[in-house]
Amino acid sequence: MSKLVLATRKSPLALVQTEMVAAHLRNQLGVETELLKIVTTGDKQTEWSLEQRGGKGLFTSELEAALLRGEADVAVHSTKDLPGEMPAGLAVGGYLPRADTRDVLVLRSGLETPATLATGSPRRRLQIKRLFPDVVFSEIRGNVDTRLRKIGEQHVADGTILAAAGLKRLGIDTWPGIDFLPLDFDQMVPAVGQGAVAIQCRETDAAKFAAIFDAATARSVTLERAFQNALGGGCHTAFAAHVVNDRIYLFHENIGLVHQPIPAGGFDDPEATATAILKQHALLP
Repeated sequence: MSKLVLATRKSPLALVQTEMVAAHLRNQLGVETELLKIVTTGDKQTEWSLEQRGGKGLFTSELEAALLRGEADVAVHSTKDLPGEMPAGLAVGGYLPRADTRDVLVLRSGLETPATLATGSPRRRLQIKRLFPDVVFSEIRGNVDTRLRKIGEQHVADGTILAAAGLKRLGIDTWPGIDFLPLDFDQMVPAVGQGAVAIQCRETDAAKFAAIFDAATARSVTLERAFQNALGGGCHTAFAAHVVNDRIYLFHENIGLVHQPIPAGGFDDPEATATAILKQHALLP
């Protein structure tokens, strides 16, 4: 294994994240790396509503197909884009250390209470409505810088919500005409896997990658994804699960925002833990 081909989306954030993975693979395995840049369906269909169309696989399917055809050795994903159900023959080989997992309220400078917010995420909409009950929503698509221009310069809405990890990886901590307000976990539960970069590979290669990636991130994200899988959640579902140390934060449209300790041994059997907690909140029969 002298060279590894990494499949990636072409967005600026995807390329930054894939370069991080490539550098880690070169350092850990002493291999050369090459990027296979792919435009996904989600990237092409910029006018689609992810909520109405369903977002499952829109940003991942073409990368997974390249893995299955043998054109790439690994695929690099933002974990929150990765559907819970993995195509046969593929696995998650590991994760980079997780970045800041919080969501950030992005507001036009000087505003304290937005009248309009642009976000297509049901998870974000229902949670932010708890903070701003009268806010009116619209959808927004595009790369991070496109969204920031739409708010700060074009004023398509008073604000939007973005992931702190993406802003940090792109080196964005200020933007003309915009204030960045990070949201605590009791205000906004992040998406499953938010802040984590997943390295997907063929199942037969998973063992060779497992030891070189971050075990703590894998521990947390595996449990979060167990909640997602138990509910069958996608972009159309207002649901979130986020592990903070030994505590689970949950948001669901039927129960609101709750958090509780993860039971002893809860990380050892993620599926059983997720099922038990969801049943406790009457989210599963």
